[in-house]
Amino acid sequence: MVSGSVGVTVCGITERSGNVKEGFIFVARKGARDDGILHVQEAIARGAIAIVLDRNESTAFDDIQEITLIKVPDGRKFISHASAKLAGNPSESLKIIAVTGTNGKTTVTHFIGQLLTMLGEQAAVIGTTGIFMNGRKVLLDLPEMTTLQAEFLHPLLKKCLEAGMEYIVMEASSLGLSTSRLDHCKIDIGVFLNIGVDHYEEHGSKEAYLAAKKRLATLARNLVVNGDDLQCVRLVEDADRPIHFFNELMAAGRLIPCNLYPTCLPGKHNRLNAIAAVTVMNILNWNPSVTLPLCDKLVLPEGRLQCLRDREVNVYIDYAHTPDALQTVLASLTEESTGELITVFGCGGNRDRGKRPQMGKVATAYSTKVIITTDNPRNEEPSSIIEEILAGISCEKEKVYVEMDRRAAIEKAIRYAKAGDVVLIAGKGHERTQQIGQELLTFSDYEVAEEALRKKN
Repeated sequence: MVSGSVGVTVCGITERSGNVKEGFIFVARKGARDDGILHVQEAIARGAIAIVLDRNESTAFDDIQEITLIKVPDGRKFISHASAKLAGNPSESLKIIAVTGTNGKTTVTHFIGQLLTMLGEQAAVIGTTGIFMNGRKVLLDLPEMTTLQAEFLHPLLKKCLEAGMEYIVMEASSLGLSTSRLDHCKIDIGVFLNIGVDHYEEHGSKEAYLAAKKRLATLARNLVVNGDDLQCVRLVEDADRPIHFFNELMAAGRLIPCNLYPTCLPGKHNRLNAIAAVTVMNILNWNPSVTLPLCDKLVLPEGRLQCLRDREVNVYIDYAHTPDALQTVLASLTEESTGELITVFGCGGNRDRGKRPQMGKVATAYSTKVIITTDNPRNEEPSSIIEEILAGISCEKEKVYVEMDRRAAIEKAIRYAKAGDVVLIAGKGHERTQQIGQELLTFSDYEVAEEALRKKN
């Protein structure tokens, strides 16, 4: 339903009243924590020419003559559709690969981007660690999130197109999929890596989380699926489009010759990530015989098994913040360590509480020493988070230590480590801040570990 003038020029669209500029449409969407209708007057004052409401009941704005009022059944879908149209539907002129999975999205998107760049193609990577064009990080004034909201995504795709990019490789988070951020983005290839324990509480249930992931199977024209992950296989079993499976031994439906297996990458999971990337490249018409040899040149993104090598001790920084991710990384490092394996980790606040005891159990099962600390406690009491982690540790408690201060925990682990030991600092990876309450503090695991190693020497 539309009331008011329709013959007006629109300059942009947003659901954030603070981002409204002259000529913008403001979508007053009803969210989980806030209601956009409370910010309509601010949007009008900032120059909004139209207000979109996602409800049919009468409001105080129905009779404002100088403003166009639009009522829609779904504010998110409206933003998605309008953002694409206002940007000129740039996705239609690009080859877009979207990668979903509980773990590995960042690594696989970077691997695909690197392979494309090595083969002379123009490729952009969009995701958790930022925006990269042909391997170089591009600094833009955009929110830091795994999958950008539609109002930011489509203008960014337009910029990529204008910069000469032909391929876009992006992370598709469960939250991004469930909130319609990718609904009007043409996706050529959707990649399913794995399904683990994460974001259940954020979505309301495990079933809702799986339903969010499954949406990619309806949006992408081709699907690449981890054939060894039964949850992924089930998600695509009724898909009506081409499905290409991969696993530890097979890329694009073909067995990988022993001499072409990507052995140089650390960790079995990263070798599987490379095979996923090779399978995508096969759909893009590059034969695995060409792309597999290039896997030895792949570089892990920042904060993914990022290594600080010392003469005596190797320290790894990894983003692993789910039980299965932590288990995968620790299993890989167990193979490398000739001494002790010391793990420093915590769990984020205001996030899935069910994984906390599981991560405590995993850490103690693989490590010779565990130091439990803070991650991003946000608005939760840090000691309460740690208590929930400790609840999963039923035995070998003598090797578990608690150090609330993350800097002190990292320093303690490195100070304790001896020749041949491996230290894993897990949970935050590339992040350069730590959120405690409402305060956002500057904090980098890598920089703290680097300084601790210098002091040790």
